[in-house]
Amino acid sequence: AGRKQRAAARRKAFSLFVKAKEVPAASRYPGGGEGVRWWCCRQAFEELPGIHRHVALHHSGDVGRQAGLGAGPAEAAGSPVGSAAWPSGQSCGSPEISWTLPDTSHVSQEDLTSVIFFFLNILFLFAYLCHAVGSQVGDVLLYYCYCEVRDPETLCAWQKALCQHLHLTGKVRVASEGINGTVGGSKVATSLYIKVMLSQPLFKNILCQEDFKSSAGGAHCFPDLRVGVFKEIVPMGIDPKIVSYKETGIHLSPQEFHREVEQYLSQATQGQSDTILLDCRNFYESKIGHFQGCLAPDIRKFSYFPSYVDENLELFKDKRVLMYCTGGIRCERGSAYLRSKAVCREVYQLKGGIHKYLEEFPDGFYRGKLFVFDDRYAICSNEDIISACRYCGVLWDQYKLCSSQHCRQLVLTCPSCCNKGLTACCPVCQEKDLKVTSRASGQILKEECECTRRRPRVPIEPVSPRMLDTGK
Repeated sequence: AGRKQRAAARRKAFSLFVKAKEVPAASRYPGGGEGVRWWCCRQAFEELPGIHRHVALHHSGDVGRQAGLGAGPAEAAGSPVGSAAWPSGQSCGSPEISWTLPDTSHVSQEDLTSVIFFFLNILFLFAYLCHAVGSQVGDVLLYYCYCEVRDPETLCAWQKALCQHLHLTGKVRVASEGINGTVGGSKVATSLYIKVMLSQPLFKNILCQEDFKSSAGGAHCFPDLRVGVFKEIVPMGIDPKIVSYKETGIHLSPQEFHREVEQYLSQATQGQSDTILLDCRNFYESKIGHFQGCLAPDIRKFSYFPSYVDENLELFKDKRVLMYCTGGIRCERGSAYLRSKAVCREVYQLKGGIHKYLEEFPDGFYRGKLFVFDDRYAICSNEDIISACRYCGVLWDQYKLCSSQHCRQLVLTCPSCCNKGLTACCPVCQEKDLKVTSRASGQILKEECECTRRRPRVPIEPVSPRMLDTGK
């Protein structure tokens, strides 16, 4: 009798799971008969046997949990992450990492994935809709958590399963020192994601609600989902065992940071400041938005930051340093590296980064756009435009990818210049783009970009007091 009850419960759960993946009739693609009727794991299914096979092969663990039967290692082999989710010697009852996935049986497919996102994939209208309505269909979350992870591979597998379960896209980096992620999806999905992350035993008492930075967006802001294990959760290029996040600078709340910047700007105009307001981001980020009076290193990658510090130690000698970055994570390692040099008097950092500062002070001392690492490229909190078109010099701050296939760097080119065919990051790339398009397919030229070649890998800053134009 017990076996029959369990079988009946599993059949019911299986049916409900398939039903939850059904696309609303009003949203089905009209071409090709009835068209797509089910949507799961970024795949479209037109016939019932197809979705049945997919669920049986890839979601038996989810079905078992919904049926109240649990999901042990054997069932997990049919989970979205496959048998790799259960490494040799790792069991479901690990005290460190819980394999909990949220119950989504009560959530409609439309709420979980959004109809807009469905049409973006089916009708290939990504570019237009992303600009027109992309900022209204969901959220993009940015977060990180430094903690000791004994089994990064298992955490990675669970994270991949969780994101797939909630139809989230984005990038998640896992390492023995913690986790760093930016994911996009519907508001329902991102809310469930935060809830599950906060209940994960590994992050309890470390990660909290305010650690998640949210902005308007959705799953369409990323081309896919990428989850992997790395040596560092932010690529600075220094072994975490040598420079640890545990040696970070002093965290300042957005309110405290605002007061410090206000005092710094007041003193700087009188030439009395002993403080450096340091932007830890890359040049293309600070170009479209930064704090007034900041020192923004002309570096292309964060992995160049340690060399930048080494080459400019005299600049930081006996200084108070106020550091900031997008969400705070680069400052964690960057401030630790700067402190390890023992030249600064004090090192402070903005907790939560520019993201959290703009929530409190949208019209504060940060001007321009905030660069983000997804297909939006930037989000705004004020109307200031502080950058210019690469070709004509008109005020412009909307990035596009360089049109030359061998380069693909970011370029600021206004609509007028785009209409003239000026769509590359520099004249060298523009010329090469024309040559490549005129040649036979399959020939790829090695990148040799003028704007990259002319920029020093690690700039040397003058030690004399910097002239600050605080009005810009």
